[in-house]
Amino acid sequence: QVQLVESGGGLVQAGGSLRLSCTASGLTFSSYAMGWFRQAPGKEREFVASISWGGASTSYTESVKGRFTISRDNAKNTVYLQMNSLIAEDTAVYHCAAGSVRSSNPGAYDYWGQGTQVSVSS
Repeated sequence: QVQLVESGGGLVQAGGSLRLSCTASGLTFSSYAMGWFRQAPGKEREFVASISWGGASTSYTESVKGRFTISRDNAKNTVYLQMNSLIAEDTAVYHCAAGSVRSSNPGAYDYWGQGTQVSVSS
């Protein structure tokens, strides 16, 4: 049974930082591309960042470039999202996902975590 479990969310003031973690089990983690997506109330799920299976390739949505960094540790079956200079518009539930290809399309991912809430106060 595949499980993706996110952690690290919380309430932070604008300008602050958080680091999200997503730990996977039940799959060969190093064979999967990983993505982070977010969903704010009343909005569709939005791509945030993705990373290739080996970590060499990454991509970001325009609004987080220069502020967020995605990374992974295959020895720990974990992917991270370092979020700096947070703004109110970053408030959402953040989900990690695993897929066979790196993509900004949520439909390309096979497995999803339940999500962790990030709230940024202005």
